Amino acid sequence: MQSLLRSGCVLALPILAVTLASVGYSDELQRPDSGKKIKVVLFAGQSNMEGRASGRKITREDQARLKNVQKRIQLAFNYKPVGPLDVVSPSKEIRKSYRRDRIFGPELFFGISLAEAMPNEKFLFIKRTRGSSSLHGCWNPEWSEDKAVLMGEAKHPKLYREYVDYVRRVLDGYSPEDYELCAMLWVQGESDDKAPEAEAAYGATLRMLIEHVRLDTKDKTLPFILFQVGSPQVVDGMRQTAAKVPNVTLIPQSQNPDSPDFYEKMENGHYNHEGMKKLGTRFAEVFLRTYASPQQ
Repeated sequence: MQSLLRSGCVLALPILAVTLASVGYSDELQRPDSGKKIKVVLFAGQSNMEGRASGRKITREDQARLKNVQKRIQLAFNYKPVGPLDVVSPSKEIRKSYRRDRIFGPELFFGISLAEAMPNEKFLFIKRTRGSSSLHGCWNPEWSEDKAVLMGEAKHPKLYREYVDYVRRVLDGYSPEDYELCAMLWVQGESDDKAPEAEAAYGATLRMLIEHVRLDTKDKTLPFILFQVGSPQVVDGMRQTAAKVPNVTLIPQSQNPDSPDFYEKMENGHYNHEGMKKLGTRFAEVFLRTYASPQQ
């Protein structure tokens, strides 16, 4: 069978080694089938990447779709044990604020759609999120104290370096021949309107993020798919980046309910279960159409 990936790259992140015994992910990871590699997808961003959609509102039909594929898809999410793709338990704060005990983000229907289109493959999703986090501060790959202070994030984690280390630690459970990196998905942008400087710099900082991801993964052409969120200046930075940087795709969003690019939200600005299903499905459509080849 012809590979669906235009290019596969072993993820080799230049961080100090950590023994498997201290990481604890090795025994949790599914093993690749003979002659194949696990397909790895990276997910990162703020609250709409984490998801606030109710896992209790997934239809029976979609529950059946998930059940049919979830044994082939594993999710590593915010340092929790690696397990089959599924809805997740929210934090106490989210549980109280949103009155729900199960949530999901774009990875759920991205995974369902991808696995249905690639029935002979296994997948690993590695996801790191933090609500209200900015690219200018927390996620900045060239973090500086002055930028973090500007965004009110001086005491927050340095999320980019933390995520790179997290990805490496999870993948330490495999040998380099066991997996291929497919893409990185990014949903973030709303928090960079806290400061005009961050808004104006968003495009440049996003390009820096992509460059660092590709350097740290040793894949110069790693596909990077992002979703349009944020203020007009932030969105303009996203558009310019997608237009100028190879293998970067921006998924547009419209505020017109009649538009095919409209994603339904809850009253607080996060996407509801229908909007999140549509977003995950759209991510999969873009990946399969733009960065994959038909199966033979």
